[in-house]
Amino acid sequence: MIRFNIAQWRAWAPGLVSADDWLRWSREPRPLTDDDAAPDVSFLPAMQRRRLGRLARMAFSVGWPLAEGHDSLPLVFVCRHGETPRTFDILSELAAGQPLSPTQFSLSVHNSVIGLWSILRGSTAEMTALAAAGDGLEQGMLEAAALLAEGAPAVLLIVCEEQPAPAYADWIDDVPFPYAVGLLLTPGDDWQLSPGQTKAEAEPCHWPHAVDLLRCLLTRQPHCHHAWKNRVWTWQRIH
Repeated sequence: MIRFNIAQWRAWAPGLVSADDWLRWSREPRPLTDDDAAPDVSFLPAMQRRRLGRLARMAFSVGWPLAEGHDSLPLVFVCRHGETPRTFDILSELAAGQPLSPTQFSLSVHNSVIGLWSILRGSTAEMTALAAAGDGLEQGMLEAAALLAEGAPAVLLIVCEEQPAPAYADWIDDVPFPYAVGLLLTPGDDWQLSPGQTKAEAEPCHWPHAVDLLRCLLTRQPHCHHAWKNRVWTWQRIH
């Protein structure tokens, strides 16, 4: 069991940008259409923006405002599938016998987002990139809690997934739409996360865990349960 505060949050998905957008969606959750929309990262210089794929833009759009005013802010970045569109393009070029772009390859690796974050923010704080399973939010929360326990005054947790290329549809079915959720976590007792074993009757969450937690937070639910394989996680609001 771990306890913590969610000091601030930000999130992005196609058509959901503001807190009011997310509140309306939380009251009536529905699948979203991916219309190739991309979040606004105009706070970055144009030359820097050109290097960012949509996954990185999503992560930066939710994380950058939360990091403002915090020096040496540790970052935990969670993404199960990574830059699947970019990776698919690379594999397609390879299959066609085309030369591969070193830049494309370097930006396709799983920790490229935190590498870009470190460069563009000039940050040397501790950063971790996790490729967890369907409960990546909870695995990332454990990592963040360890940093808080070591004395970090705040930790930034970013969970995001890009919409995979259609060719992956038979293997990737846990990304109903592209999304990014950023949580600024601080020491405290407002929230509690407890692990447990999945019961036979436990139903899997209908939405990605990070998006469902945001729904729980915005609708003021006292708790929510996230089941994944043989694990069940209970998020409980204490105050």
